[in-house]
Amino acid sequence: MNDFDQLLPLWLKLSNSGEDYVQATIVEVEGSGYRKPGAHMLIAADGRRAGTISGGCLEAEVARKAMWHTESGTNGTVIRRYSTKAEDGEVPFGMGCGGVVYVLLERRATAEPLFEHMRAAFHERQPLAIATILNGKNAGSRAFWPATRAHSLASDLNKSLLSLAKEGFDGQRSFSAELCTEDPLAWKIHVQFCSARPGLFVFGAGDDAVPLVKLARQLGWYVAVADGRSHLVTKARFPEADDVHVLLPGDFPELPMRSTDAVAIMTHSLEQDTRILTALIEKQLTYIGVLGPRSRTADMLVEIAEKLAVPTSKIPHKAATWLEMLHSPMGLDLGGNTPREIALAAVAEIQQCLHRASGISISKLRATRSESVAELGTKRETALQS
Repeated sequence: MNDFDQLLPLWLKLSNSGEDYVQATIVEVEGSGYRKPGAHMLIAADGRRAGTISGGCLEAEVARKAMWHTESGTNGTVIRRYSTKAEDGEVPFGMGCGGVVYVLLERRATAEPLFEHMRAAFHERQPLAIATILNGKNAGSRAFWPATRAHSLASDLNKSLLSLAKEGFDGQRSFSAELCTEDPLAWKIHVQFCSARPGLFVFGAGDDAVPLVKLARQLGWYVAVADGRSHLVTKARFPEADDVHVLLPGDFPELPMRSTDAVAIMTHSLEQDTRILTALIEKQLTYIGVLGPRSRTADMLVEIAEKLAVPTSKIPHKAATWLEMLHSPMGLDLGGNTPREIALAAVAEIQQCLHRASGISISKLRATRSESVAELGTKRETALQS
């Protein structure tokens, strides 16, 4: 849901003006594709668009014919197939990914409820699961979880669709399914799980915090900045931040933190960092990073254990346990030491933790999972000869 901030401004304009539009959603990918199922693009009747469904090579073609394709679709919806496989003839669109992308195109009548639910989930930073009917007379109808309403469906079908949405929500996964009905053909269902919009809370308003906030905002994250230096922690200095807070001595503000959020502690003040870490050390967060040497963080943790009345004999173990939980020093080893390079390393590590990814080179990761170039070449030559 991180890229919804790109679609939201255009959707609000179109929705408020009553203009029609087409929402394009990838619902299936065979083989290789730049974007995965669940990627969205919004297309206005006058050609304006927001969002992406490819690396930039498919958007113009989809946008050019979107209104025309949906004129005759059931409920203003239609699924279009876009192939980049060589065996399908000349590769159109210049993609060359070697895959097939299926795109659901739908008009405002069915897309509007989708945007309304996604906008609420985006601003509330809550996860959302969406079950969409792709074919038949109810194409474009949806159920949302944790919302509880499907559109224009009989109660039994409503329950079935809601059950699939709940399955996606509980399992935190997207998948395809079929729903048996009285129609001759089973309904094809696309279930999309949208994870909560991540939040990054930056404690520190120094020069090194500025590029960190900018990078996080470009990724669509919710970003808040807090510092005890009121002359630095200002909206003018951090225009990309969703919120700014002045940390008052002896007081820690109530911040809208969720378990899926990340924290970066980088005030460069030992006293401030210790106070912030004391308030956050027991919170269940996806990521807590501390800028600076590991030995400095270890000393802070010993002091925090003493403040929290941890028994003296247990302080070393408690501090060591906390230290293993934290990311200190903060960031991946990418090289460089400028504020922008440090920010990039920190954002990369946070992204890795948010997605529970390996953090290793994708080419090396793929090499362990796929065939060698020689094997692929042999297969291709055999296929051409047959």
